[in-house]
Amino acid sequence: MSLKAPPPSRSPWQLFLGAAHRLRASWYQDRAAKLPRPVISVGNLSWGGAGKTPMVAAVAAHLRESGFKVAILSRGYGRRDENEVRIVSDGEGPLLGPRLAGDEPVLLAGMLPGVAVVVGAERARAGRHALERIHPPPDVFLLDDGFSHLRLQRDLDILVFPARDPFAGGRLPPGGRLREPLASAVRADAVVLTGTPPDEASRAGDELARALRPHGYRGPGFASVTVVEEPRRFPGGDLPETVRALLVSGIAQPEAFAASVRQLGVELADHLAFGDHHAYGDPSLAKIEKAYHRCGANMVLVTGKDRVKLQGRLQLPLTEVPIRAAPTPRFFEWLDERLAEIRRESGPKP
Repeated sequence: MSLKAPPPSRSPWQLFLGAAHRLRASWYQDRAAKLPRPVISVGNLSWGGAGKTPMVAAVAAHLRESGFKVAILSRGYGRRDENEVRIVSDGEGPLLGPRLAGDEPVLLAGMLPGVAVVVGAERARAGRHALERIHPPPDVFLLDDGFSHLRLQRDLDILVFPARDPFAGGRLPPGGRLREPLASAVRADAVVLTGTPPDEASRAGDELARALRPHGYRGPGFASVTVVEEPRRFPGGDLPETVRALLVSGIAQPEAFAASVRQLGVELADHLAFGDHHAYGDPSLAKIEKAYHRCGANMVLVTGKDRVKLQGRLQLPLTEVPIRAAPTPRFFEWLDERLAEIRRESGPKP
């Protein structure tokens, strides 16, 4: 793997947008709210499909196994009443469905026993709510998709880049796919290349960090491999001997998901690709049922975040393909060292 980031754009429009992002970051630098526990953010610079959710799950599981009480703070994209703060899980599994909590928070709540999940547009308010309502209170907060959420101070910023398209063309809209310029990586404490091929994981992180040097980044780089696990039926049971699946996805990168499924040796009869965070109303359910019977499938195969929205609503055999992130051990060593430093510097809990 050889990574090379596009050079900084000299377009007047790109320069103007870049200056606006720098001004916004500077404005919040001394105005952001602070929580009385360490805050670790996982975010990205491009629009959608960067592997943030699996990375958040991997970091949360590692912290939990290290003895920390973890609370994930998420916006809960696409849910009703986004301004309301809601506890999705107190560590005992989902308490709310995706309409009230958002698809990714419900998925995280189900896959991370012992980890609390709280949603709220204002993540500082959500964190305070967690400290007041969850017992025992969290030791550390994990900010999901938090890089651009500057209203809350964070102690560590982890910035992820998808291996299939790490730099999203290097430009902001309308001509590019970046949410912030690559120069914003200077705010990150670490960068991680997600979806790295296993045979390239040992060097890909360093290559990512070097590729970002012309844009001002000076921190370490790491890699994370995507692990596609064996399909699991819901609510349970064995898979048929011969699988012929209708693939249904409402995610940012449907073709990448389809490619992962084919690597498992699954025969795909058809693929219905909806928009990212699709809500699956009645017309969509009818479309899925019609496609299922037309193509002769014997199961509906979905991602985890689609499964939480379809389970119990779709009267067809539903099967999830679990996908998880596996960061290299070097990343977790770095994380443990930095978190220990932060805790020493912050002193006893208030």
